[in-house]
Amino acid sequence: MGLLGDLWKGLKVTGGEMIRTITGKRMLTKQYPYEFRDKPQRFHGRHVLNRYPDGMEKCIGCELCAGACPARCIYVRGADNPPDDPVSPGERYGFVYEINFLRCIFCALCVEACPTEAITMTHLFEFSFTNRDDAIFTKEELLMRPDGTVPHMFPDDPFANFEELQVADGWVRATAPSGYAEYEGVQMWQGTPGPGDWSPEPSQDERDA
Repeated sequence: MGLLGDLWKGLKVTGGEMIRTITGKRMLTKQYPYEFRDKPQRFHGRHVLNRYPDGMEKCIGCELCAGACPARCIYVRGADNPPDDPVSPGERYGFVYEINFLRCIFCALCVEACPTEAITMTHLFEFSFTNRDDAIFTKEELLMRPDGTVPHMFPDDPFANFEELQVADGWVRATAPSGYAEYEGVQMWQGTPGPGDWSPEPSQDERDA
């Protein structure tokens, strides 16, 4: 009898919450995927490899992001820039760049380790894979296009929120000034092409007001 009594109490709680939700007295969730929750500015979402405003790649293939990754989900292999058609401003560029999102813990240590601000994190967090190979994003999926837009894994998805991929500076805002108050309101990083907003964060007084 005790087990049945506990079961009945649980069903009463569940039924009551369902009735309140259906009648509109208690709306706990948004109408996903028709409505998306607003993300914090420094949200840790899907990664993107950035370009300079002139279109050249920021990644120099130094592998510091792979070395800093605690989950060992990043694989980078650098190559020398072709003299007649350089890919990046330095001597080398990221010839191979892969991220295994089945292992990534979205800690953003790769963003902090990058000396050229080549890798940042967007606001996109929806992932769906049918096999393990699809979870390994290559440079083709990660690198932003010359116009500043970022490739989406499902370009034909009617519910995809492509705008979240354009927030390519979400986490770099927190890491670039290194937390020092004297850098507040000062842009400490290079911009990119496209619609991304790389302006510095407002001061706390402006934000509170």
